[in-house]
Amino acid sequence: MSVREVEQTQTTVEVRATGHVRRELGTHSFEFEFDGTTLGEFLDAFFDEHGCEEMLLAESEEEETAATWANYPGDPPGRWERNPEGERTRAYARVLVNGRFNELLDGFATELADGDRVALTYPFSFCF
Repeated sequence: MSVREVEQTQTTVEVRATGHVRRELGTHSFEFEFDGTTLGEFLDAFFDEHGCEEMLLAESEEEETAATWANYPGDPPGRWERNPEGERTRAYARVLVNGRFNELLDGFATELADGDRVALTYPFSFCF
């Protein structure tokens, strides 16, 4: 019986950083190669190498919400999604893939391909 080696897929993405993340990294844009093809695998590899996890990811519901969110009368327009527990960003932080919020895609299971842009933004503000 022979043992087959499983080939690990490497993906190279363009990382864009704003605000405090940019300050921490010392740059706003660079390529990053990691083992895997999903946003979750990217984030694991990125945080292992560069840190910044505490700026972006929430460990509790309190960390993902802000007391200053404005109350919107009725239902706000558009699609409002929330990542599952363990995949949530802090209040005022966002992770985007090719300009789209990851919670509007497949969360941390979002598939990435070579050349995709992953933006790590903190602080992030959204206005109606």
